[in-house]
Amino acid sequence: MAGGSHSQAAEQKAASLGQSDVNRRLKYISLAVLVVQNASLILSIRYVRTLPGDRFFTTSAVVMAEVLKVLTCLLIILLQKRVNVKETAFLLLDSIVFQYKDTLKLAVPSLIYTLQNNLQYVAISNLPAATFQVTYQLKILTTALFSVLMLRKSLSKVQWFSLLLLFIGVAVVQVQQEGNKEASVANSANQNYTVGLIAVVISCLSSGFAGVYFEKILKGSSASVWMRNVQLGIFGTVLGLLGMWWNDGPAIAERGFLFGYTGMVWCVIFNQAFGGLLVAVVVKYADNILKGFATSFSIIVSTVTSIYLFAFHVDLLFMMGAGLVICAVYMYSLPKAPGVSSSSLRSSSASSTLPVTERDAQMEAFQPKCAGQEKGS
Repeated sequence: MAGGSHSQAAEQKAASLGQSDVNRRLKYISLAVLVVQNASLILSIRYVRTLPGDRFFTTSAVVMAEVLKVLTCLLIILLQKRVNVKETAFLLLDSIVFQYKDTLKLAVPSLIYTLQNNLQYVAISNLPAATFQVTYQLKILTTALFSVLMLRKSLSKVQWFSLLLLFIGVAVVQVQQEGNKEASVANSANQNYTVGLIAVVISCLSSGFAGVYFEKILKGSSASVWMRNVQLGIFGTVLGLLGMWWNDGPAIAERGFLFGYTGMVWCVIFNQAFGGLLVAVVVKYADNILKGFATSFSIIVSTVTSIYLFAFHVDLLFMMGAGLVICAVYMYSLPKAPGVSSSSLRSSSASSTLPVTERDAQMEAFQPKCAGQEKGS
């Protein structure tokens, strides 16, 4: 009996060690995916928007990304139903049409995310990639403020201090950019630093509000991540088409929907469409500290790459500002101290209806992932 119990304990210990090793590997894979997705989208958009020649219509790219995302999620839902078309059709009909009130709730965040995707193209087209990556971290500040106001969440002293550091760091980078703008921005008639800065600030405000609003309406929801993406994507496609008609209608009618599309443009669209979905899959293996580290590391990757690709000039002031932002992002992601008051727990209960991993995955799936919130980024 004793020998049997020892053998069973040894097997359990070996299995536990094996699972721990698998989880550790998955965390490293998740870190790599988050870093690559965060940095590559920004750098690739900046690259295709600064190339000479015919420029594609960004409004059509936003619509195309939404269509691809909807089709991908429909395929995943179909596979989950063992390729049963009838059962999948009934599920879609029930979730989207019969539960129309639940579907209509997503119209607001979908409108904001569509606006945000268009604004990100505007911002990255007018700002150096590294400057955009640093400034876009203001979405952490706006999300935190909207969480306190709308969800009655409580923040620790460390988190409040990190938000202050974040604001100071972004301000330092803007001062540096005003004094020493990137040559390609200062000398090009097609790029306007002020327009890019306004676009990224509005994008951060919309990201914060949409993320918190979406978290609020998700309370008690039983719909899957993929179904929510389909619902959001339907609204996003319709709203994107309206925006495209309003902004570029005559030009697209003359030149065509796919005007200016190259292989690199398609890479950007696929990254935008599938990046958020991919992050939604891996984010369950990444805790907040890992996500914060990934965002910080992606800033470094974007900055170093920008030096070689876009001749971006890094001076001491930019390094100080970016360093403050990186520290702030990491500090904000640290867990709260063990001693949390009951009032704090009550105030944060509004956002804890869903399991942590599922809620994080859903939030990451819907927020745009230009900078890691993810959406998301």
